[in-house]
Amino acid sequence: MKILVLGAGAIGAYYGARLLQAGASVSFLVRSARARQLRAHGLRVHSELGDFSGAVDVVEAGDALPEADVVLLACKTYDLPEAMRSIAPAVGARTAILPFLNGMQTYDLLDAAFGKASVLGGVAYIAVALQPDGSTRHLGAADRVVLGARTPQLQLLADDLYGLLARSPGLRAVDAHIAQQLWTKWVMLCSGAAVTCLFRGTIAQILATAHGRGFVETALAECLQVASAEGFALAPDAVAQIKGLLLNPASAWKASMARDIDAGMARLEADGIVGDMLVRAARHGVPAPTLQAAHVHLQVYLQQAAAA
Repeated sequence: MKILVLGAGAIGAYYGARLLQAGASVSFLVRSARARQLRAHGLRVHSELGDFSGAVDVVEAGDALPEADVVLLACKTYDLPEAMRSIAPAVGARTAILPFLNGMQTYDLLDAAFGKASVLGGVAYIAVALQPDGSTRHLGAADRVVLGARTPQLQLLADDLYGLLARSPGLRAVDAHIAQQLWTKWVMLCSGAAVTCLFRGTIAQILATAHGRGFVETALAECLQVASAEGFALAPDAVAQIKGLLLNPASAWKASMARDIDAGMARLEADGIVGDMLVRAARHGVPAPTLQAAHVHLQVYLQQAAAA
């Protein structure tokens, strides 16, 4: 299977390496600086589930792109418009796009550009970080991927891609109801990002305050109401799993967007993760004051970062 990975940041590098180990033909479409780094030092992944180190095929924007069987999108939501323009030459009539991006705005944009019949659904539960030397470090041992066909036309390809991923370490699954999986992760991430960004702390630190638990519960309740209004009410066991993370007094979890704030990043996925949830809340008349407060905080941060 010929796979084009858009981006060789932490997610793209990690799963590109796993697909290479599984026997796929993988190319990485990256910016010039990352291309020079990969050509000089190769792709390096450090993980409790097994390391990877080796030379990889690298292409840059403007290079000739052969048609791919699968395009794996592993960029930030704010880079998606540019990413769609970059991958367009590699997307043929039988190419499937698999986004490992958060939120449903991603799918609205991809469907409009390439058609729903070309876009798989994918969820990755993993913590990885790009290191200063260009390598990727897997934080912990958790690695779970769920993918699925959003249209009948993609079912065979989804099954083939699952078979390939299943040769790599980690938990792998195909879900016939992948849209529900996408919403489940978004609800968890949006509510968790709202509170950890707003209060600049881990779940444990927030819950240790006088009113922190109430804020977390309210943020989660707002997201759950939006999901229900959109036709994707979460099952009780899914809600219990989210509460097990976000209401655990010992949880050191913090959303990646909160870690980006800690690192002083000038761009955030504020609109794709929190802002779009608010758009859908307004569409259905769902009150979401906690999410609004978090989004205001994120917008002020971005204004300050731009001014600096």
